[in-house]
Amino acid sequence: MSDIFSQDLPKNDANFAALTPLSYIERSALVYPDRVAIIHGALTQTWSETYTRCRRLASALQQRGIGKGDTVAVMLPNTPPMVEAHFGVPMSGAVLNTLNTRLDAEALAFMLDHGEAKAIIVDPEFSAVMSRALGMRQSKHPVLIIDTEDALYGGTVKHIGSVTYDDLLASGYPDFAWQFPTDEWDAIALNYTSGTTGNPKGVVYHHRGAALNAVSNILEWDMPKHAVYLWTLPMFHCNGWCFPWTVAARAGVNVCLRRVDPKSIFDAIRTHKVTHYCAAPIVHSAMLAAPADIRQGVPHQVKAMVAGAAPPAAMIEGMEQMGFDLTHVYGLTEIYGPASVCVKHDAWSDLDVGERARLNARQGVNYHLQRSVSVLDPLTMQPVPADGETMGEIMFRGNITMKGYLKNPKATEDAFAGGWFHTGDLAVIYPDGYVKIKDRSKDIIISGGENISSIEVEDVLYRHPAVMAAAVVAKPDPKWGETPCAFIELKAGADVTVDDIIAHCKAHLAGFKVPKAIVFGELPKTSTGKIQKYELRKVAGSAQAIDV
Repeated sequence: MSDIFSQDLPKNDANFAALTPLSYIERSALVYPDRVAIIHGALTQTWSETYTRCRRLASALQQRGIGKGDTVAVMLPNTPPMVEAHFGVPMSGAVLNTLNTRLDAEALAFMLDHGEAKAIIVDPEFSAVMSRALGMRQSKHPVLIIDTEDALYGGTVKHIGSVTYDDLLASGYPDFAWQFPTDEWDAIALNYTSGTTGNPKGVVYHHRGAALNAVSNILEWDMPKHAVYLWTLPMFHCNGWCFPWTVAARAGVNVCLRRVDPKSIFDAIRTHKVTHYCAAPIVHSAMLAAPADIRQGVPHQVKAMVAGAAPPAAMIEGMEQMGFDLTHVYGLTEIYGPASVCVKHDAWSDLDVGERARLNARQGVNYHLQRSVSVLDPLTMQPVPADGETMGEIMFRGNITMKGYLKNPKATEDAFAGGWFHTGDLAVIYPDGYVKIKDRSKDIIISGGENISSIEVEDVLYRHPAVMAAAVVAKPDPKWGETPCAFIELKAGADVTVDDIIAHCKAHLAGFKVPKAIVFGELPKTSTGKIQKYELRKVAGSAQAIDV
């Protein structure tokens, strides 16, 4: 059979353009030049001003020899330079690497080396840890260090770079003619995830996926033009789930929040009439636990996305009473943050809160522009029965999926085996097509929305001279969702205390990775000597928590 439509109808500049989220800010600056784009303390910045600053950033980076294929890292809280970096860096052709501000110098040094950063933009709050990280790099290639300044930072400012951010922008051209990517498969961002090993993996995003997930965010939320978005979610986390690009597409308002605490959140909601925000369960729990005088006076409904753990009935009920509408999403770094959503149905509103919580606890269905999410048998790669009981592995496929892991072809091949992205999360699928996680990947602990590799923590524990064997599993926690619980078998005759172990961990790990419970004793093992972690998970919940 001949296909008459495939003949003599080639793609050309008139009928095809690469997808990129950079087009969103260009349009908003053109159509809504005087609409507010960014609010930060006393600063109010329009979309026209923001677009100009992004073009200046791109121009200035190119003038310093940074372009396509280069990496620009940023160590920033949720401030205006972080918003601008999401556009200005890729406008230069470079790839944006947002660093986790909670990490220690050793981990940051690894990322700077592995990602081959040519430049780094640093907030004064993190100048000390970045200075240490830069000194620990193995690579000797020069790095352009750019210092930002922020009137809302109350600490001592110590510049570690050769130029300030504002001086850098002043050297760039305001009408810089940045180029659209010629290939939407080009990299736009690099994000590091703990994965299942101590060494983080570098997840590479492409322009196409970023553009499509940004639009999917709009569709999942029915997000209107000029939405007012509060930055409670760190922009270093999966590029803020692609919301810097989403907000630009809607010509919305980025309300920056340097520090996340209940008072700041409620004050911002009231002052700026915030309509949308995203946050981990711990943030919502903190909001619910805030004193009544802080919580009062929200005059309008606020839409919130929650991910990291299913929202319990008490959270749903409490947020509803305050006028908040929760949407439960699910995803991983490898799929641009959330790529599935628990779509709510009108009929659910008539159910009691317990039943609504049960339905809302599911990870749901694929995002609009993600091709598919399913639960497959990882051996046969066939779908499991949609009976809500048979377990398999959650897998995704489609455009909202990473290019792969940087410099790690084996891990990339394994992740995409059989034409699906393997999440490592065990789940069931219900007759209505909704997915629900039943068990986490064995080696990952999700604490306050942060991934912690149990293997990384175990490696540190094994470095202590008194430790014979160690295993780390997740301990349920009402505040953080999960925290690391360490089970330690000591060497014969060893004399060591819990405080000794905690001090040892603090010397080698970021604070959020330090175990919050320590249990000494012989570890259960198989006949071949393998530690039986599933047995430890059964007792981790009753382990005594430690204030660290």
